[in-house]
Amino acid sequence: MSTGILTFFRFLAVCALLGALAGCSPRHLIIQSVANELAQQGQAVEDDLGLAREASSFYLKLSEGLLREAPDNLALAEAVAGGFTQYAFAFVAFEAERLESKDAKAAQALNERARRLYLRAHRHAMAALEQQQPGFLKALSQSDASRWPTLKPSQVGVAYWAAASWGAYISLSKDLPEVVADLPVAFRLAQLAWRVSPKHANGDLSSLMGSFEAARAGGSAQQASIYFDAAIAAGAGKSAGAYVAKAESIALTAGDRPAFEALLRQALRVSAEHRDLPNEVMRERAQWLLATADDLF
Repeated sequence: MSTGILTFFRFLAVCALLGALAGCSPRHLIIQSVANELAQQGQAVEDDLGLAREASSFYLKLSEGLLREAPDNLALAEAVAGGFTQYAFAFVAFEAERLESKDAKAAQALNERARRLYLRAHRHAMAALEQQQPGFLKALSQSDASRWPTLKPSQVGVAYWAAASWGAYISLSKDLPEVVADLPVAFRLAQLAWRVSPKHANGDLSSLMGSFEAARAGGSAQQASIYFDAAIAAGAGKSAGAYVAKAESIALTAGDRPAFEALLRQALRVSAEHRDLPNEVMRERAQWLLATADDLF
């Protein structure tokens, strides 16, 4: 039986368990079991963007509802925050970018939806961190570095999505100074996670550090490049995301079109050789960036 069919039947079993929750005991243990199963479903391999988009809404709503019942389940909190962030990036914000030159009003509406989804992801992730460490955000916001919180290895995944969704929310809120003012704190959160596990998620955390470094006031393009190169190395040639991020954050900003196109073509090669949903998202983005390069340079 194929992996996809097995995943489908496992998911049906999860739904059956949910329907039986009201009559089961002990309820908390069953909720935690189902939460863990849903978190695993969130990591299932899928490379069809259309199928992923159609399935995502139901999965996210179901997982979000269960998270309210099991707010201490870090694996589920990570899956929910990551799911909302990736959905917003792949299916909402990207569509807004493609529409912007044709229909500014529609693009604005999509960007507003993406902002709400990013914020939703961020709140779920931060709530999980607060559940583990009450006062986490307050400590993180202190100017005194000695009062900043620390992260356990088990918290790195949630912290990664908290920082990633926060950064994405800020990037779409440039007309709101009070939101943009949080960029240093979002970057600080990513740093805390990176110090614990710099190779987290096959280099995705290092890539996020590169994006923050390139975007923040006083950031260093050289240091950002170091982060992106570390992400590429951690991905071992299997992740297209860092190539696309480096192309947009470094090569495009520097006006280096040859480097920009070379990085995007490398992303296309990697995505073709290693088919999964993140790489498929990056393949589409790389193709679009190459097609619109004349407008970017």
